[in-house]
Amino acid sequence: MTEKAMVSLGIAAAVGPELAASIASAAEIAGFHALWVNDVPGADALAVLASAARVTDRLMLATGVIPVDRRPARNIVADVRAAGLDQSRLILGIGAGQTRSGGLRLVREAATELRDAFSSPVLVGALGPRMRRLAVDEADGVLLSWLTPAVARAQAAEAHRITPATRVALYTRTVLETSAVPRLRREVARYAALPPYAANFAREAIGPDETVLDAATRPTAEPLVAYRDGVDEVVLRAITPDDTVGDYLRFIEAAQRMILLTAP
Repeated sequence: MTEKAMVSLGIAAAVGPELAASIASAAEIAGFHALWVNDVPGADALAVLASAARVTDRLMLATGVIPVDRRPARNIVADVRAAGLDQSRLILGIGAGQTRSGGLRLVREAATELRDAFSSPVLVGALGPRMRRLAVDEADGVLLSWLTPAVARAQAAEAHRITPATRVALYTRTVLETSAVPRLRREVARYAALPPYAANFAREAIGPDETVLDAATRPTAEPLVAYRDGVDEVVLRAITPDDTVGDYLRFIEAAQRMILLTAP
């Protein structure tokens, strides 16, 4: 990697299509590369992206990630087509979800089916080394999360050594105002208690608090600089005080200022 990473915005599908449209429009104006939407039970990332697509022209639209144990590839194919999403603007992020066994097989088969159906790149959400290798060998890239800049840089370098064209994106939970810090702490505690994430924190010898971008209590652009130096795309997963239009617009405005400070 010779250039600083692109910067994108991440939200949860639970915000709903109407709010997502306002967020997407502001994100495009602010110059973000993409809008990544987490697919969560009870909320459809593809429907949210379809709403975002209607109010934007250039913003890339990404799922981060759709769990293929809950939503098989054939359903994703049908839903993408039904939503009329432009394949040239779409990034399909998929993951194993909560499956206890056979996750590698499920993701491999889903990646193959999606790549056969669409020209859009397929990225695999991966924690462990086997899933990261699958992402490099059988998809178009890997979506990392909950990593320090140093670990993210090492994992990206490993992926690029194997396949230089591999895309490496990274989610980092981000707060930009102090009133959002309690919500971030709850998010950190929730993920730290999940066995796959707890195992990954232990494997990499990092603490979950080290993997977030807290520019509210530590107002500096240095962590974003470090992340941008290590991967191809940094997704600022927005943690706001609440899920209001005003909260997200303030986040986008503050993030835009921080991005400008880290520009090449």
